[in-house]
Amino acid sequence: MIYRLATGLAGPALRAVAPLAGGVLRERLALDVAAQPPGAIWVHAASVGELNSARAIITALAAHHPVVVTTNSTTGRAVARDWGLQAHLAPLDVPGAVRRFLDAARPALMVTVENEIWPNRAAEARRRAIPQAVIGARMSERSARGWGRARGLIGPVLAGLDLLSAQDAGTETRLRALGLPQAALAGRLNLKLLGPAAIRPGPESASRDRLWLAASTHPGEEEAVLAAHAALAARIPGLRLILAPRHPRRADEVAALAIAAGFAPERLGAREVAAAGAPPLLLIDRLGALGGAYAAAGVCLTGGSLADHGGHTPWEPAAWRCALLHGPHVANFRADYALLDAEGAARLVAPGTLAERLGAILADPGRRRAMGQAARRALDAAAPDPGPLVARLLALAGGARGDAGAAPARHPQGPNKLARRGRNSDIHGPAGDHE
Repeated sequence: MIYRLATGLAGPALRAVAPLAGGVLRERLALDVAAQPPGAIWVHAASVGELNSARAIITALAAHHPVVVTTNSTTGRAVARDWGLQAHLAPLDVPGAVRRFLDAARPALMVTVENEIWPNRAAEARRRAIPQAVIGARMSERSARGWGRARGLIGPVLAGLDLLSAQDAGTETRLRALGLPQAALAGRLNLKLLGPAAIRPGPESASRDRLWLAASTHPGEEEAVLAAHAALAARIPGLRLILAPRHPRRADEVAALAIAAGFAPERLGAREVAAAGAPPLLLIDRLGALGGAYAAAGVCLTGGSLADHGGHTPWEPAAWRCALLHGPHVANFRADYALLDAEGAARLVAPGTLAERLGAILADPGRRRAMGQAARRALDAAAPDPGPLVARLLALAGGARGDAGAAPARHPQGPNKLARRGRNSDIHGPAGDHE
């Protein structure tokens, strides 16, 4: 009730300031969206990471059906447009914005990537009989505890789903406890494996044997990384480090830590990462460069695991045949790291043991390469076939009413700007252009 009241009041207030706030707010309030022919699949992803993880699914859907993508960020919107898809900023979860967007887009199916939960959006889709699906759903124990205190919000959202494909068994169990119908469960699909599995690394190179990467690090982790590098550089000639903070805006802060530790870091800037000729300490200060870093480095420490941030995905470095190191905090990918540990592809470290265990791997290039090859084999074995899920989503879109989500008759149909083929919780009320 509080959510309904708050969002109901927020919509008119935001619309009142929209003329002063610029185009982003107007787009998120769906104030300028023209009515479209019905029938597109609406795919929503939070931002770039979620889009990239679902790219294989989105591309497969777009090959057979009109698709429109929404994201919460301008960078995500730009990525989707680069793929040749129609893309927009997602409507805010206020009643008027949601209704205006659905009046215009009139989708046959609404697909959400991972764990975006918007009660008003879900409720309005239910009211219009638009099928709803979630792919690659992931919910940690911590998130489940939080949502357990807001069952009035999440319960109707989950109960209204026609299909949910989770990344792991734990997510299925937590969502079932929060109200997901058993009948909605589809086969598990870890979206984050699809993109890495498509990577084709080049041949091994000796230049990787003395280059290691600390990827997506958080505050409190860089100190341990720099201490380990200092200890090893004294006894391993030519040792080099690529340090990639999770948030590039922290580059100045991390550079200061490196200088205090006795290093002269070089910033990546507009250059590309290359193993040959990499400096003793390269600091990545922009987005989009981790792929090159994984290709260049022979060993990768995945950040967010030494400090308690739940860990980040190990599968991207595994795709490039990196030997993997991780800390104890891997709740977000517990089963994945357990598998890689068991296969001999990864090793658990703590801040105090990082130098010792990293040094043992760097001292034995054959062992490093064997760990990297084991990581790649584990990825290839675990990577899912997205075909059955794509078929189910297309069936849901095709089985929807032809006028699903249709706007009231007073809305004219315009040119199809929202939906075209790609190339490569509870608000009820009359639909209309009001809050």
